[in-house]
Amino acid sequence: MARLKDEKRRTASSRAWLERQLSDPYVARAKREGFRSRAAYKLAEIDDKYKVLKPGARVVDLGAAPGGWSEVAARRVGAGGASKGRVVALDILGMKPIPGVEFLHLDFLDAVAPARLKEILGGKADVVLSDMAANATGHRQTDHLRIMALAEAAALFAREVLAPGGAFLCKVLQGGTEATLLAELKRDFATVKHVKPPASRSGSAELYLLAKGFRG
Repeated sequence: MARLKDEKRRTASSRAWLERQLSDPYVARAKREGFRSRAAYKLAEIDDKYKVLKPGARVVDLGAAPGGWSEVAARRVGAGGASKGRVVALDILGMKPIPGVEFLHLDFLDAVAPARLKEILGGKADVVLSDMAANATGHRQTDHLRIMALAEAAALFAREVLAPGGAFLCKVLQGGTEATLLAELKRDFATVKHVKPPASRSGSAELYLLAKGFRG
């Protein structure tokens, strides 16, 4: 009876999300393979194709919680191991520890964040990752503008902390305004492209911008 009451309290959108989660093979795979979220496979698939995460690289994961991308990055760059890769995760939310990942409990928009990060790394980063998304309002245009504002802020942060030759990967949404960010990145990086990994749901407007070869 309690379960039935709970079902009645759920909104249509939350019921739809729950149904997608229960039937999603990536969710089941994440549980089976020990990843914190299905999002881990988005980064893994992008890296399989574009080779962003190299052994020994210094990686920054913005808005990292719950840590799916940090887990993948740590494994691939050899964080905490012989490869001497480094992964620093930043978030205003708390995050359970991940082997090889250093957690910085800080808003990346804070003015001190770039300096704190470079202090921890002992220099600049090779890769900046952002899978951030603002909390959905249900209003399509508002949600689009909010996620693009996060992507633009992440790009500014990346320009401050990346070493020459570095890479930047961030989530965006289709809808027109991503073209402005694309043009700006093309001025600062050798190659910029849209990518949509198989783990990104086909019906979603979600895309990723991958910029490589930071000019510094």
